[in-house]
Amino acid sequence: MKIISKPTSGIPDFYQHYIDVVPDDGQLLRHLSNILTETEAFINCLTEEKLLYCYAPGKWSIKDLMLHLADCERVIIYRATRIARGDKTNLPGFDEESFAAAAAADKRPIAVIMEELRVFRQASIVFIGNLSEEELDKTGAANGYPLSVRLLVNHLYGHHKHHLNIIEEKYL
Repeated sequence: MKIISKPTSGIPDFYQHYIDVVPDDGQLLRHLSNILTETEAFINCLTEEKLLYCYAPGKWSIKDLMLHLADCERVIIYRATRIARGDKTNLPGFDEESFAAAAAADKRPIAVIMEELRVFRQASIVFIGNLSEEELDKTGAANGYPLSVRLLVNHLYGHHKHHLNIIEEKYL
């Protein structure tokens, strides 16, 4: 499997804690696949009551978090694609709170949410696996932050892991 190392420089402070949890072995594609498999197995064991639980007022449910991962998968890969293809436009940010409110995840079956995440992750793995080293090192900007494609694709794993850690710490 292709080796994709973590970025070692050019990491905005906001992204550092996500990159810190990415394993240092360069097996990003395997880790992206494995964390999805682990997440699906874990989610499939939860009751609807647990999936709808919010640990505090105004916080998202586990269903919201899973759909947030799918939405972020889209946004992050879109940004990576634009930068990998040489687009130097400062890409806009997005309001994750408005995404979550509009998505109404709690009204959707968890199987549908997980299928959405799985399909996007599979497409991401294919896209990332076909990036050249030159494309991985291309830089651009999103929401005013300078970013590399390498940073964005590693961020996918770090962001996913971050939310799994939150579920373990605050939801269960």
